[in-house]
Amino acid sequence: MSETQDFVGTMPVTEQHRFPTDRLLEWMTRHVDGFRGPLAVEQFRGGQSNPTFRLAAGGKRYVLRRKPPGKLLPSAHAVDREYRVISALGQTEVPVAKTYALCLDDGIIGTAFYIMDYVEGRIFWDPTLPELAPAQRGAIYDAMNGVIAALHKVDYDKIGLGDFGRPGNYVARQIDRWSKQYRASQTEKIEAMDRLMEWLPKNVPADDETAIVHGDYRLDNMIFHPTEPRVLAVLDWELSTLGSPLGDFSYHMMTWELGPEAYRGLGGKDLKALGIPSKEDYLAMYCRRTGRSGIPHRDFYMAYNMFRLAAILQGIMGRVLEGTAANLKARESGARARALADGGWRQVEQMKPRA
Repeated sequence: MSETQDFVGTMPVTEQHRFPTDRLLEWMTRHVDGFRGPLAVEQFRGGQSNPTFRLAAGGKRYVLRRKPPGKLLPSAHAVDREYRVISALGQTEVPVAKTYALCLDDGIIGTAFYIMDYVEGRIFWDPTLPELAPAQRGAIYDAMNGVIAALHKVDYDKIGLGDFGRPGNYVARQIDRWSKQYRASQTEKIEAMDRLMEWLPKNVPADDETAIVHGDYRLDNMIFHPTEPRVLAVLDWELSTLGSPLGDFSYHMMTWELGPEAYRGLGGKDLKALGIPSKEDYLAMYCRRTGRSGIPHRDFYMAYNMFRLAAILQGIMGRVLEGTAANLKARESGARARALADGGWRQVEQMKPRA
């Protein structure tokens, strides 16, 4: 089985993520308009954080996202925040799945969860898009670029998300948060992480711009139309908040910086032959759509995002050792934390010294 196949489709619910379907059936009958049983449940293979399930009932399919069982890191796995931002963005041009109901009662299936629509379409796990022709690849990347630009232009006050995060000082707060999360889930000493946690807080650029940020915007977190280069739904909003659009877009741009040894990326690929926009062209597309002249402090944001992703991967490894990881390939993903941290520190070393 290839790495891509490891993430595609559904499987029987794993032992650590089983829950009482009779309670869920009763709850959905009361809280989801038009719902009727009987109920069948399968678990999606993909995803590393919040376990995700496909539900089939009454000729319709739904998706359930839940907090994982077991001990959780503070502020992690916030399915209530996911539900809120997806519901609010349903009023905008940003494509999201329709939401139905949120349950914060742990007594139903053991942890909090929400129900949303199942969106039929394509998910691409390999950023080189080997299943497509070069012209089709360029169109997919153009569509992906258009959606993140649309997200960063949303008037968050207008859709009721004015209190979804604290405006200003976002990156500094994120560095502090992920340093704490990393320490709480640390399974080995990674020297580059120690250096990054010391250097990054002292070198945060001034950036007071605020937008809705996704926090994990990448190709495999969206569903594309079955035949058209069009995004039908952006997935996995767990890390979304009000924050720096420059930091959010720079995270997305890591795909161009990283190779397979660190994470799924385009590093070392012949992008022209593949029909995929170069890093410079993709950046220019985003700037044109958002009315920017460029992305200042790109090197800092890249180092920060490599640090941040390394902390996320360390959290995955922590869940592997606790036996609560959502994905069967979680150990392999978690093991990449060191490569990400090393890449982040190399980024710092390439920068000019700062006063």
